[in-house]
Amino acid sequence: MGGDHAPEMVIAGAEIALKRLPHLKFLMFGDEARLKPMLAKYPALEAVSEVRHASQEVSMEEKPSVALRQRRDSSMRLAINAVKEGDAQGVVSAGNTGALMAMAKFVLKTVRGIDRPAIATYMPTQRGETVMLDLGANIECDENNLVQFALMGEVFTRILFGLEKPSVGLLNVGIEELKGNESVKKAAAILRDIDLPIRFEGFVEGDDLAKGTVDVIVTDGFTGNVALKTAEGTARLLVHFLRETFKSSFFAKVGYLLARRSLQRFRDRMDPRRYNGAMLLGLNGIAVKSHGGTDALGFSNAIGVCHDLIVNKLNDSIKDELAAFEQAMTGLENVEQEVAVPAGQAD
Repeated sequence: MGGDHAPEMVIAGAEIALKRLPHLKFLMFGDEARLKPMLAKYPALEAVSEVRHASQEVSMEEKPSVALRQRRDSSMRLAINAVKEGDAQGVVSAGNTGALMAMAKFVLKTVRGIDRPAIATYMPTQRGETVMLDLGANIECDENNLVQFALMGEVFTRILFGLEKPSVGLLNVGIEELKGNESVKKAAAILRDIDLPIRFEGFVEGDDLAKGTVDVIVTDGFTGNVALKTAEGTARLLVHFLRETFKSSFFAKVGYLLARRSLQRFRDRMDPRRYNGAMLLGLNGIAVKSHGGTDALGFSNAIGVCHDLIVNKLNDSIKDELAAFEQAMTGLENVEQEVAVPAGQAD
């Protein structure tokens, strides 16, 4: 029931996803009286779907704390419960982001070794796609949070894009080691020193987001959310300028007709629906957040992300990476705690 155009958009998106992935099955939570007539318009989808009634909805304006306490029979909460109980392998929602994070963290709990979940998504760059996290779940982060994000982001990128060894960078105000706040500098030191097969490339700057300098960009939720919204706004501004330019004169309109196919490829490459589906990393379950303003095509892509993470066992890979990290950190601490023996007492 979440999203600007729900529930019609959700059902239509599930229909598109089913055509791409015919082995999918769906549990749909919401107002049964509204959902069932809509679902009947899609016989193939109806055949693999079960509607479960929810007496409540979470509004987009609702505070997460209120939603957590007072919306226990909402479509969002019941969908998350289904993952906890094993009725579903993943949940996709276009609803209130804060409420989804609060409910998912409360119900699913975090993976051992993760202090805070993070929101991760991918975006277009000059050389392909880049994953960025955190995008708003954690406004302030210490070095341990950032290191955990780096490990989870590396696994997420490896699975999502099929990369053998994704490169990881920490977003900073410069690439020099002396720049940045203490949390960023300490996180970089840990990532450089630990004995893990993680390809840490050091610091990256804001313009590296568009360049695609690294495959994974790690930052705190405040910076990540500002960077993401800035990138989205810049993309919209660019499209606006192009439209205004091609409307400016008769010859500009002729130029548009000649360049129409190339412009369509540009539009497709920048289409935010193509990159829809942010993962809530660090939970004991797969939870994917769709943009609230997306359409059916965008929602189907979020379902696709959820499917890929389930099939490729994202959480198992994250647990393995965290276990290796914990072992590496124990070894590093043991080395640091060794007591040097004075030369005169060596015998």
